Amino acid sequence: MKKLIALFAVTSMASTAAIASVAISGTASVSYDDNGSSASSTSYDADLAFVGTAGGTTVTIGMDVDSGPSITGATMATSIGPVTVSADMFDETSLSTASGGQTAESVDTGVTISLAAPIGDATVGVDNSGNVTISGTWSGVTMSHTAKSGGDSTSASASIAGMDVSVTNAAGATSWSLATTVSGVALTLASSQKVTATFGLAGNTMTVSSIPAVAAAAAVTTTTYGTNAVTAVAAYSTVAISRDLTSGATLAATYSTLDDSLTLKASVAF
Repeated sequence: MKKLIALFAVTSMASTAAIASVAISGTASVSYDDNGSSASSTSYDADLAFVGTAGGTTVTIGMDVDSGPSITGATMATSIGPVTVSADMFDETSLSTASGGQTAESVDTGVTISLAAPIGDATVGVDNSGNVTISGTWSGVTMSHTAKSGGDSTSASASIAGMDVSVTNAAGATSWSLATTVSGVALTLASSQKVTATFGLAGNTMTVSSIPAVAAAAAVTTTTYGTNAVTAVAAYSTVAISRDLTSGATLAATYSTLDDSLTLKASVAF
């Protein structure tokens, strides 16, 4: 009997140790949309993330609980001195039937090897597709450049005189965003001409957004990547009020001039 008790104790401690090295987090929400003059609808979303750590190795698994459930990602990363090896073990499906959504994709599993090179705090990485990325921060400016066959990509971000600036050039197409706070109002402006203003106290805010019109575009079809046709959408505005509840959840109400609709959403993160 004592041997059985001792064996049980050892088993319990081993199980506890294993569980202690796994962190679980997630989000959940439920939304009700009156859809203006159309029929109302209710939608749900719940996601979980499992992060297991053993020494210098980390495994991260994502799960979409409300649809399936299904796995949304699986990665493993480890460090060997200045070298970091990361393996993407799950081929994420990002196909979509929505307007402008992706219709085809190449396999995105693979391994990336990065070296923290002593070149002004730069990090040099290469993946199994031959893409080379150099990134780092110099004089307060964070920059990243990826050389790849499909078109090079360069991004830079910095905080200048209280303004956050971000610029990205992907295969010749440039986008940018500006963010700053004026008299307690957080303002953002993007190259797409979208403007948002957020103000209020922490836990009780209102965000006003101006969304530009979207022009119609034809479908794009290739052997590895394509998009659905884009449906034209007129410019519209939204007003969202968000409040943190004592229960730990967040309640948000959003009004949109696009279809004269009001959406109520309760969400929680843990």
